[in-house]
Amino acid sequence: MKAETKRGVFWLIEGKLLCFPFDEYAEYGLAKSGKTDNHKLLWEHVRPAGCHVPFDYYPRGRVEIDGKGRPVVYMSPHIGAEHIAEVIKAFSISADPIVRIDGSRHYKSYLDVQFF
Repeated sequence: MKAETKRGVFWLIEGKLLCFPFDEYAEYGLAKSGKTDNHKLLWEHVRPAGCHVPFDYYPRGRVEIDGKGRPVVYMSPHIGAEHIAEVIKAFSISADPIVRIDGSRHYKSYLDVQFF
């Protein structure tokens, strides 16, 4: 029996994905709706030891399920396609996901900061 696709969030930290599939029993990091993880709220509980940067420092993304039940991966343009297979595995995605590269402010990271 295949596992059900999980919603959740992830970060790309120094070339490695840090993935957190949503757990409906989670006690922290939940969005106001309580139906998904929130990067900002979750970061305080999951950031790597010794890491002192804010939640939006690293490129990040999320897995959602659209209204038709299809998995959708939203991610920063700084996360390469080579990481898709790992996202699929971490979130138990069994169908080909829709991948949305999102360059909006929502997924900005230190890689998007321009110094003048």
